[in-house]
Amino acid sequence: MSTITVITPLNNDYCEQIIDVILPIQQIEFGVPITLQDQPDLLDIETNYHKTGGHFWGAKHHDLLVGTIALIGFDRNAGAIRKMFVRKEYRGKELGVAQSLLNELIDYCRQKQITDVYLGTVDVLKAAHRFYERNGFTRLAKAGLPKSFPVMSADTVFYQLHLGN
Repeated sequence: MSTITVITPLNNDYCEQIIDVILPIQQIEFGVPITLQDQPDLLDIETNYHKTGGHFWGAKHHDLLVGTIALIGFDRNAGAIRKMFVRKEYRGKELGVAQSLLNELIDYCRQKQITDVYLGTVDVLKAAHRFYERNGFTRLAKAGLPKSFPVMSADTVFYQLHLGN
């Protein structure tokens, strides 16, 4: 498998492909009890991500969408990472898909003067926890989140990355 992956902005034209990446990982691979009905944001990327001051990106290998990451702007200088998923066969440091996606999001945050990035995840995603921690995120209690942080009902573990000025 070639390791060349292109990171590209995604819009509503990609909703079906995004869902095809995310739902099987959530439901089948990790057994998270979440449905498409629980995630209506996936049916309107532009309204839920672009119009908040955030964005949505995909990692493509040839024409196949192999990973996603999104940012919701929820405060003047804060954003929430959402929908960070990579197909199993494209994971790992060797291919660097997740790292490329995160780097793209962080570059965007710096351009838009977003200084604090938060995320929520679930306890079972231990590899994701290690990935975020390797990238400078610090774990925090739910009570430590900004009041305006958009908490997802399934999330039980939270992280913050301060990008500074």
